[in-house]
Order: sequence, then C-alpha cells, then structure tokens
Amino acid sequence: MSGHSKWATIKHAKGIADAKRGQKFTKLIKEITVAAKQGGPDPNSNATLRTAILKAKAENMPKDNIERAIKKATGEGGATNYFELTYEGYAPGGVAIIIDTLTDNKNRTAADVRSTLTKLGGSLGSTGCVSYMFQTKGIITYSEEKYTEDQILEAALDNGAEDVSTSDGVIEVTTAPADFATVLEAMQAAGFEQESADIQKIADQTVTLDNEKANKVLKIVERLEDLEDVQMVSTNLDLPDDFEAEA
Repeated sequence: MSGHSKWATIKHAKGIADAKRGQKFTKLIKEITVAAKQGGPDPNSNATLRTAILKAKAENMPKDNIERAIKKATGEGGATNYFELTYEGYAPGGVAIIIDTLTDNKNRTAADVRSTLTKLGGSLGSTGCVSYMFQTKGIITYSEEKYTEDQILEAALDNGAEDVSTSDGVIEVTTAPADFATVLEAMQAAGFEQESADIQKIADQTVTLDNEKANKVLKIVERLEDLEDVQMVSTNLDLPDDFEAEA
C-alpha cells in the first residue's frame, strides 16, 4: 500500500487535486448518471449509485450537481449511452497501467488512449495482460495531523474495514468494494472527516523506478487523466523515498 500513499501525497503536493476539481466533478457526474440509469435513481436500492454519490460528496460536490446528474439519467429521452471500457498496458520502466473509461464513442476513446500512451513511451497490451496484478479496493484517507492511527483503526475495523495503515502523514483505510459505502458512512457518522474516498485498483506488487523514469510514468498518468473519457488510471509504480517531482 505504500506506493498508493506516496502517490496520493505527491498528487496533493503538486496541487493536482485542486487544479482539476472541475474535471473531477465532470467524471463523477458521468459516473452518477450511468449508475442511476442502470440501477434506478434511488441510492437506497442502488448500491452503485450510493457509492458514486458518496465519492462525489467526498470531493465536496454540491448537492444540486448530484441531483441534476440523477435527473439527467431518468429524465425524458434518457441520458447519453455510455460504455465502460478498460485498457491495459505498460508505461516506461515496465510499469503496469490500467485505464478505466466511460465513453459514448469507443473509437475516439481507443484512439486517444493509444496515442497518449505511445507518444509518451508507453504501450497498449492485450486484455488481462496486467489486471491480474491488481485488486479492487475501497480507499479512504485521513490526515495524521487530525487523527491518530489508533483512533482510525478502532473505528474503521469496528465498522467492517479490512486494514488501516499509515505512510507519509496519511492514514489509509482499506475496504472491500462492497463495504466501501457502509464504512465511509459509519466513519462520517462517528465524526471522522476524510481527506479522500474512492474505489481504486491497488497493485499486489509494485515497481520502484528512479526519478527520471518515475516522472515519465506520472506524466503519462496525468495526460491520461486529462482525457475526457478516462475515469481512473491505476499503476503499480512505487515512488522512491527520495522522489522529486518535476516542476
């Protein structure tokens, strides 16, 4: 898990989270719309929608935005038809990379993903070439400046979390995907304010690269995340302890 924690820390240190908040909202709205269209507008009976709403709230998305996304899915004429497509491949240094997308144009998405990867030294692989290296988990993070690991540990495990770990000032709670919403809601009800909350693909084993190659991988991740159809990018990169991000 250490690779994930470092990556989260680096992202926040570079200010990416704030700079791309609008972009993040767009992706979350798409996720909410698709979930509502597929499983209905009631989050109490639609677990996928409930999870998407909780993720949006964790990013401080306004309630009106969430309600509009649900109405868009169930309104007259319905929402745009989106396809869930996952691409697998390799970044520089042999790093495994998975790109999850929601798209209304398969050809556009495939071309954009392939072009972004190849231009920056990566390559697309066949389905299943790297996905076996990853597990899907719910990840909820807390600041060690606000809480101790023992505080989070007791509350999280009591409410069904799988694990709690700390790295670089970030306390990370891991859950099974099906338990993510329950654990997050229970932690919020207990008064714990999370820094982030998401469903992610976590690598079983990581690859550590030198500064130059690690920055090349991060550049690919950022460029892929900039693509309209890309919802999430996962890698098995573990940043070295002396990592320095390029300005």
